[in-house]
Amino acid sequence: MSLKIRRLPSHLVNQIAAGEVVERPASVVKEMVENAIDAGATQIDVIVRDGGKSFICVKDNGCGMVPDDMILSVERHATSKLNDDNLFNIHTLGFRGEALPSIASISRLMLTSGVKDSKEAWALKIEGGAVGSLEPAPYRSGTQVEVRDLFYATPARLKFLKMAATEVQHSEDALQRLAMAYPQIGFSLKTENRTVLDLPPCSSDESGQLDRLQSILGKEFKDNSLPVFLEKGGITVRGFIGLPTLNRANAQMQFLFVNGRPVKDKVLTGAVRAAYQDYLARDRHPLLCLFLTMPPLVVDMNVHPSKIEVRFQDSSLVRGLLVSALRQALSTMGHRSSTALTQETVEAFHPVMAQAVTYPSVARKPLFQPNQSRPSYTQQTLPGLDLKPVVKSEPISFTIEKFSYPLGAACAQIHETFIVSQTEDGIVVIDQHAAHERLVYEKLKENLNNGIPRQLLLIPEVVTMAEKDRAALLSRAEEFEDFGLVIEAFGNDAILVREVPLLLKNVSAETLLKDLAQEIEEWGNAFSLKEKIEEVCSTMACHGSIRSGRKMTIQEMNDLLRQMEKVNSSGQCNHGRPTYVELKLQDLERLFGRR
Repeated sequence: MSLKIRRLPSHLVNQIAAGEVVERPASVVKEMVENAIDAGATQIDVIVRDGGKSFICVKDNGCGMVPDDMILSVERHATSKLNDDNLFNIHTLGFRGEALPSIASISRLMLTSGVKDSKEAWALKIEGGAVGSLEPAPYRSGTQVEVRDLFYATPARLKFLKMAATEVQHSEDALQRLAMAYPQIGFSLKTENRTVLDLPPCSSDESGQLDRLQSILGKEFKDNSLPVFLEKGGITVRGFIGLPTLNRANAQMQFLFVNGRPVKDKVLTGAVRAAYQDYLARDRHPLLCLFLTMPPLVVDMNVHPSKIEVRFQDSSLVRGLLVSALRQALSTMGHRSSTALTQETVEAFHPVMAQAVTYPSVARKPLFQPNQSRPSYTQQTLPGLDLKPVVKSEPISFTIEKFSYPLGAACAQIHETFIVSQTEDGIVVIDQHAAHERLVYEKLKENLNNGIPRQLLLIPEVVTMAEKDRAALLSRAEEFEDFGLVIEAFGNDAILVREVPLLLKNVSAETLLKDLAQEIEEWGNAFSLKEKIEEVCSTMACHGSIRSGRKMTIQEMNDLLRQMEKVNSSGQCNHGRPTYVELKLQDLERLFGRR
């Protein structure tokens, strides 16, 4: 007996759509604020009660709507955003025409709007999807959406919501992400008893953008960020990224936007990981806020109702451009380390004072740039970066010229682990092992750039693979060969491994290929091969560097400092740890109550 196909009733269709669009109160806030941004608002105010379950109000000063448009706005798939009916030419945040009718189908909604200079406004009430009649309302320019008793028409959804404070936090997060992308707009979020967020409008230039990010991410991010800008082929990457020493254990402080829309995309997150792989350990993540702008026709925004997923026409091009932009920005950091390190150091020296007094962090310029012009200094070259053994102690002699070096002149070695040097306006404490580790690592990488040595397998290894994994690996065979891995097809279900990178000669070829296949599926690219090679280099650098407990002469210490000044990124080792901490005279004066 065949099943009879029937049309679902309209209220059920609306509830299904609402289930895709409205996950929690924050979804309502996000959708309504996006509509306000599309309407040209310069100020958007949000009020929530009971976490948004009982009341949400979004008010803007945008262009407003005439009565006929208000009635159409609560019909499914009615929108003002797609003038040419082209889903691949989207210039606005909203375009589906589903948000208002979906929200109205599961709540009690009141829509009030007035067009500028019309001197009249109208209100429209919708309850559980049932649309009432238009009524005159007190005049106001712009639009106000009030949502009461969210999910009253679908009570089962209420049990999935969290405590009110948690739901407010989700709304705040949604509002903050949009506020990052639109600094020229003012945003506020209020609850029954407090103002959660109050962001006045900023300028839309780089300075205003950074001010807005400071308001949301904190002054620490502003003081320790690098500007990013790269434009190529109609695609622009701009924004700010944190220094490697300013990192977190997760990626929650990474904010990515495409054409003004907050997104989550494995191509973009994979590019961030690739750009920072020389500066951070795998389990650490940088802080950043990046905005990609590209022609709408080369990116598909219509992937998911939540509109946080996108699909690029040429993902390799986007990934390559983003990696280049980040690496270009990182190359300009010189030897900067997070300014928070200085404050932490002061607190460690004088915890009682640090708890009693809060000192404003000081925005510091880079201590020095690599290869910058400095007074002449006769130094010994450290052959192969190996230091000579200590023969005897030597007297310490200084000249004013030596202090003018970026890292100053070495004064002493503490606990046979840390070097203390004096600069013109303070002191620098250097971790001798971390500093030398970066130098050795960069030398090993330089050698690899001249060609990665390969190990020819006496008996080629055959690895059986699933067809999709096999095809993905073989399509990148030429790329793998550049890293010393030579593979070829073998039969219909296997890959033959003929050569492997010499540094990975003891790694299982089967394990390596399966790791690469998994990363291609997850990230759209294979990071494992390069990372495994660099991990070996990192290990070699760690074991080949000056160890803690190694006594050094003043001459050797100064040799190390001078080499650090020549190598970019020597402000942190390849695990993301700082190689030095700088204390200005004002920091030292704080310790003794002079300031």
